[in-house]
Parts: sequence; C-alpha cells; structure tokens
Amino acid sequence: MISQSRRNFIRSSSMAALGLAVIPSSLKAFAPSDKLRIAHIGLGGMGNQHMKWFAGIPEVDIVALCDVDENHLKETKNKLKELRPGGPRIKIYEDFRRILDRKDIDAITCATPDHWHATIATLAFQAGKDVYGEKPLSYDAGEGKIMLENMNKYNRIFQMGNQIHAGDNYHRVVELIKSGKIGKVHTVRLWKTGAPPELKETEVAPVPSALNWDMWLGPAPYTEYIPAKCHFTYRYFLDYSGGVFADFWCHIADIVFWSLQPKGLKNINARGEKADGIADVPKWLDIDYEFDDLKILWTSKPPDVPGAADKGIGAYFEGDKGTLMCDYGSRTIVLDGETLTDIDYVPKSIKRSPGHQQNFVDAVKTRTQPESNLAYAREMTIPMHLGLISYRLKRPLQWDAATEQFINDAEANALLHREARVKWKLI
Repeated sequence: MISQSRRNFIRSSSMAALGLAVIPSSLKAFAPSDKLRIAHIGLGGMGNQHMKWFAGIPEVDIVALCDVDENHLKETKNKLKELRPGGPRIKIYEDFRRILDRKDIDAITCATPDHWHATIATLAFQAGKDVYGEKPLSYDAGEGKIMLENMNKYNRIFQMGNQIHAGDNYHRVVELIKSGKIGKVHTVRLWKTGAPPELKETEVAPVPSALNWDMWLGPAPYTEYIPAKCHFTYRYFLDYSGGVFADFWCHIADIVFWSLQPKGLKNINARGEKADGIADVPKWLDIDYEFDDLKILWTSKPPDVPGAADKGIGAYFEGDKGTLMCDYGSRTIVLDGETLTDIDYVPKSIKRSPGHQQNFVDAVKTRTQPESNLAYAREMTIPMHLGLISYRLKRPLQWDAATEQFINDAEANALLHREARVKWKLI
C-alpha cells in the first residue's frame, strides 16, 4: 500500500505539471520507509554508471529504463537484475515520453547524447519529475534558459552530473581560495589535454535493426546513418556536442565558478584547429575569457607553470599573494616561496557532500536544490557555449552579460539557440 507521504508527493508532482507554484509543506520530509522511484533515460556508458550509482542507494527503487537502442535496453536490464535481484518490476521503453506519462515515477536521470539533454529535462519538469542530468547541461545557451524557466515554473529539483563537485578536494580548494590567503585572484588557467580520435568512416550504412536512428537524432538536423556519428563518438560532431572541450569544461571550470563566482563576461576569443578525419569539433582549442575583474584562459595543453606539465587536467589560480594549482584529487599552494598542500589555519567552512547522487536524493526528499543545481550549472556552462561559437566563427566576440546577447553581432547571436527539427520540436 502506498504511504500517505507518497500520495502527497505524487499529488504535488501533478500540481507542478499544471504550473502551480505552491509545494505542500508535507513534502519537506519523506518518511524513512518511502522509496524514491527513478527511471534512467539513455543507457550507454554513463547511463549504466547512473544505474549502478542509484542502485547502490537503499532508498531508491529503479523502476524503468529507456534507450533508443534495443541492445542497450536489454543489456542494462540484465545488469540491473544482477545488482538488485528481487527488486521491483522493471519496465523498458524506447520512447522516454512513456516514462514521463507515468504518475508513479518521481525522478529521472538523463545520460543521452548532449543534444537531447534540455528537451528531456524540460519535459520532465513539465511532467512533475525531478532530474539528475548528465553534463554538459545543454546543447546550447538558449536551451539552458528554457530549462531554468521550466524548473522554476514547475518547482522541480535538478542536479547536474559533474560528480567531481562532491569530492573533498574541491570543497577544500573553495575554502582556501575564499579565505584570501593567495590574495585577489586575477587569472585562472584551465586545461584539458587530449584530442578527438581520427574518425575516417564516411560511408552511409544501413541503420541497425535495434536502433531508432530518427529518434536518436531527435532535435538535431537529419542526416543519413554513419556509425561514427552515433553512440560514444557522437561527441566529436558539432551537431550533437562539442568535443573534448565540452566534455570536460564543467569538470574543471566548476572549481573556478564555485570559488570565485565570475561576473561580467565581456570578451571571448577562441583559436583552434578542426579534428582530423570527419569530426568537426576542435582538435585543440585555446580560449581567452575576460570578465569584469578576472581572466580565465583555457588551453588544450598544460600551461607553462611549475607542476602543470604532468597533469592532464587542471586549474591554476594566480593571486597577488600566491598561487594554487589543483586537479580532481590534489592541490598545491605556493605562498612566499613555500610549497604547501594545505593551510591548516584556514577552517573548514563548507559542509561536505554525502555523495553526488545521494545529494540529489536528499534534495528531492527535502525539496531543496542540491549543490550542482541548475541555476549554478547554467552560469558555469554559458562560457563553454560562447567559446564554441567563437571557435566556429573564427573570431573574437563581445558579450553583454546583462542581456545575454553578443554585441552588434547577429551572426553570433543566431548560434545561441538552434531550432529543433520540426518533428522533434517538443519544447
């Protein structure tokens, strides 16, 4: 029998779907016996990671799986049965909209290709469901705005899947930067090494019988099926993603936006070279971002600073009293010529995460936004989109942060939001 608090939860979801802003006070806490019922949409490598993570949380029941590839569906369903023998009945779907129609599902995770992220999240909000969405947040800047407007309108919860955010190292770096011990930070250098693979397969091929290629493309422009454009390597085509840069920007830019909250972006200047083969994302990419009182410099190779050469990804903060360099799990501070890994007298001031996925579950139950919430994630993601636009146009751009428009540049503004294919224009 369903509990009273669970009835209230479902009732609130229905109210949200109707656009009602009031969330009942009874939703501010769940009974310990209540299970959060989750569906996973998009079941490639990261989608299976989502399934494994949430399957490890006792207060979650996974009740539905969705993918446009029948093979992904079958494989993931079998894996879930192994992880949770005797769990609830699992229904599988090709069309994610069938999941959103179900009133008994509280939340979804989305690990589809990037060009589907915003559509699925927005429709989930409208259906009264909370969302754990993979990064990058959206395909373009306009989609991120649509997502935020709908999340607020329907009183939903959103967590972006930049899991590094939950680690202790990032929490400590934020405490150290905010303490002011390295002084006022004027420049941050970010980097991620690695280039796209050389994709040579250009021949149009028959669509595999297990794959709904039209729905895989969804909002993106139609093209005949070329295997290299599908599944994992989709990320190396600008119609669907933004290459290594878009894949990793949020993981390392996260520490900058959390620590410094950069404001007043004014100028973006990207230089890069197209990937080898048929991919059209950058092979390498350098971008200079100028904010009101901060410069963020992105490169595809480590900057020429001490200790960076052996790091495949990193952030190097330059303050007027010292420097701090970090990656996902380490940090190095230089003050007055002394190299440190911590500053003992800077207190811990930020509550540590219970885990990125647990943080989402807790947020859904308490109706409070999690750490990597949508408003925060969108602020962090906008510069990524603008950097790709500068790369595509091969010129510097001026940005008005207040209006979220390029200054006197219709060509650049046209790239802020792509119109979906008519058949898949769902938001």
